Amino acid sequence: MSGGALREIAFLPWAILAALVILDLALSLRRPRDLSFEAPTEVFVGDTAYLVLELRNAPAGLGARIDWPAGLSGDREIFFRRQPDGSASVKISCRAVCRGLWRLEHLWLMWTSRLQLLEFVPRLKLGAELRIVPNIRLVQSGQITTTVKSALYGVKENRAIGEGSEFEQLRDFVQGMDIKTIDWKRSAKRRSLVAKELRSERNHHVIVALDNGYLMREEIAGLPKIDHAVTAALATAWAATVGGDLVGYYSYDVRPRTFSAPAPGRNAFARLRNWTAELDYVSRETNHTLAMTELNARTPKRSLIIIFTDFIDTTSAELLIENIGILAKRHLLIFVAIRDPDMEKLVEEAAGDLDVAATLVAANQSIHERRLVLERLARKGVTIVDAKPNTVTARLISTYLDIKARELI
Repeated sequence: MSGGALREIAFLPWAILAALVILDLALSLRRPRDLSFEAPTEVFVGDTAYLVLELRNAPAGLGARIDWPAGLSGDREIFFRRQPDGSASVKISCRAVCRGLWRLEHLWLMWTSRLQLLEFVPRLKLGAELRIVPNIRLVQSGQITTTVKSALYGVKENRAIGEGSEFEQLRDFVQGMDIKTIDWKRSAKRRSLVAKELRSERNHHVIVALDNGYLMREEIAGLPKIDHAVTAALATAWAATVGGDLVGYYSYDVRPRTFSAPAPGRNAFARLRNWTAELDYVSRETNHTLAMTELNARTPKRSLIIIFTDFIDTTSAELLIENIGILAKRHLLIFVAIRDPDMEKLVEEAAGDLDVAATLVAANQSIHERRLVLERLARKGVTIVDAKPNTVTARLISTYLDIKARELI
């Protein structure tokens, strides 16, 4: 055969392939359109949200890829379910891991042609927004309201009459009552013994102080510590509001950031919720000396101050202990520390090699130093709430109710 004939034979497979590609393109040229998106307006941090995507004119075997923003996590690749009418939909689950307003800008579609020769990867504009907010599910459920009202305004309050610090009413003195409750001036006027009934004083100042330094960005149980702190702070603030107290808030890192004086009612809680929703995640070191000094100067009246913070070891906690001790001379303090369940689980496991043994030693030392710091704070009169993320809210509310019942403020 001549060279020209050989070249024609060699070119033939390429011509056939080109024809098949053109045919495949003609058979598969079906561009999806009318992308719609459904999502909840707000998602609590730490919760799972479900998003629904729908398309018209969808090809068979349609998949997609999502580039999740920093505040959301989920499967990167998803697959649509196609309906007989040519539409397709998919329900996507994603987890809210950081507070803020997060945008899903684009969606990358993927499908192969009829003859499997081509792959289409177009990009569609999504433009969806998800707002991740602090978790107030306990507040919305009414569980906290029921607990606080039962504890402060129910049967327990009736037993506490006569032991409080705020005047309630006068009543006739009967045998068995404490003679210290007798109002001698009014008894002399009436010429019969009458006694004062007192109730627990309300309208106390409660201040939530949040350390927003870099140590609070450490992730525990799938969320940064600051988010666990915000959830517990909001729940306790709501309990204080229901209990008739005035609620304020304070945040700090390398310097004081935000302070709101204690205020009554649900408006104070609404401001606190909006503020925590916009609280940034920062990488600055905390200056406890400056923060506690500023807080002490801004709170002339004796208050219940709930401090959410963190420390590494006894050395780094020295200034923290010193300044909290100064604050505790004037105010009643609750120190909230969130324990790491993974670290506690780690020290319970047996060491299999030298690397694991070294890790166990470090973990045990960290837990021991943490315990020493909390003991030193307790000796200074600070109430300690040291709990795991899933129990810190209940422990903190219980501590608040106990303080109210004992009238320690």
